[in-house]
Amino acid sequence: MYPSANDPNRVIIFDTTMRDGEQSPGASMNLHEKLEIARTLEALGVDVIEAGFPIASPDDFAAVKAIAAQCERATVCALARSLKGDIDRTAEAVKPAGKRSRVHIVLGTSAIHRQFKFNKAKEEIVKQARDSVAYARTLCDDIEFSAEDSSRTEPDFLAEVLEAVIAAGARTVNIPDTLGYACPSDYADLVTYLRKNVRGIDGVVISVHCHDDLGLAVANSLAGVQAGARQIECTINGIGERAGNCALEEVVMAMRVRKDQFKGITTGIVSEHLYGASRLVQSITGLPLQRNKAIVGDNAFAHESGIHQDGIIKNPENYEIMTPKSVGVSGTTLVLGKHSGKAALSKRLTDLGLPMQDSDMVKLMDAFKSLADRKKEIYDGDLIALVEDVIRGTTLSAWKLDYLHTSAGTGAVATATITLSKDGQLVTDAATGDGPVDAVVKVLNRICGVDGSVEDFRLRAVTKGGDALGEVSIRAKIREVVIGGKGLSTDIVHASALAYLDAVNRAGVQSRKIDYHAEGSVP
Repeated sequence: MYPSANDPNRVIIFDTTMRDGEQSPGASMNLHEKLEIARTLEALGVDVIEAGFPIASPDDFAAVKAIAAQCERATVCALARSLKGDIDRTAEAVKPAGKRSRVHIVLGTSAIHRQFKFNKAKEEIVKQARDSVAYARTLCDDIEFSAEDSSRTEPDFLAEVLEAVIAAGARTVNIPDTLGYACPSDYADLVTYLRKNVRGIDGVVISVHCHDDLGLAVANSLAGVQAGARQIECTINGIGERAGNCALEEVVMAMRVRKDQFKGITTGIVSEHLYGASRLVQSITGLPLQRNKAIVGDNAFAHESGIHQDGIIKNPENYEIMTPKSVGVSGTTLVLGKHSGKAALSKRLTDLGLPMQDSDMVKLMDAFKSLADRKKEIYDGDLIALVEDVIRGTTLSAWKLDYLHTSAGTGAVATATITLSKDGQLVTDAATGDGPVDAVVKVLNRICGVDGSVEDFRLRAVTKGGDALGEVSIRAKIREVVIGGKGLSTDIVHASALAYLDAVNRAGVQSRKIDYHAEGSVP
């Protein structure tokens, strides 16, 4: 279906999120989740979906069969060892895909695998590889063969094995860097050697499957493509065994952005769906995505440095080599923090309807830097409070927590009773909620007369031991403004109450209905 001879520059994207990716500890997926991922992969434009390892369990068999029946465009593939029972089971599982079904056979070829895993001589490995492919061709037309641990296999023996399986009917030959051992130059040399020394290899697709044990999975995959490989086996977010696999989103965008290095190379990936696919897999597997993850991480298009922010405002290409929208991200984020400069602060204030004169910006910058030294990130509500305090010179009276009592337990309704003080007056109220923190938020909303909610909640221990201080950082939405708040206590609920009250006090400027366009604020 994807013969390289017809389009020598078309790179086939083979996704193994549901097979190799699921082998990542803690990443197991149920049938409903796998079907959802398969739909997403088809919408993404993946060419081949490796749906599982049918012999592993009845559930895996059922999932592969269901995915094969559901998919309408992509080839559906499943893994089998070079054993008759595995091949039978795999061929049966992918059968509902019809002409779009593929059986993927794997057999170790390196010296260490031959000696310690199989205890077989070279000629026995060649015979087993050839016979398994020949048998699989009687059940399925599209056969892929993987020489496991190719990068640690003697090149001349690897060539002998691949020549045998091609003669037996394999349409795709995979050159796995199973242990993530290769370096890009080594891996490219290996692919080049095989293209020159394996009879019949020009009539099949050469595939690369690289692991990330040395952090080189994407680099090795790209090196393989430059050497002539035309299928990349990868996973969403790079999940997989041990350190993971080649990350689909990274390898695809690398070829697209660096067209000078990959002239004419194309894929069928709809890159605008990359971010959504990433978040779906993260949600289903529960595997956290580091903020600085390339392409789809929270920080991929976020800038805090003042120099970078100024450059982005002038022209995004100063500090972004692709547009956020090209991978499905809504836009660039200018994070306001201690490294931010005047340009980013001025732009954000203008966006909020608070453009400042140069003289006001000087005073505001000093207050902003002082606040940024105490907070990791500055929210819109913080900026509004700064403008009120620094430019208007208004001192806000704040609510203070005088008393807090909560009760909760299994089968019991969580209740919070709170007394706040403000301007010498005490106000007490109580509320119930879905847990003690929810009850605290509800009673604080009632006392303070706001309609707020917690959008993000984070807890960290700032000291050690059983009586450790806990710091709660929240992002709250109060009167349609996002505001940060922090609280510190040895009691988590108490710290949560202090953090939310901090946010409410910061939002207090909103209730004053300030005329931000008064004389002296707008140029």
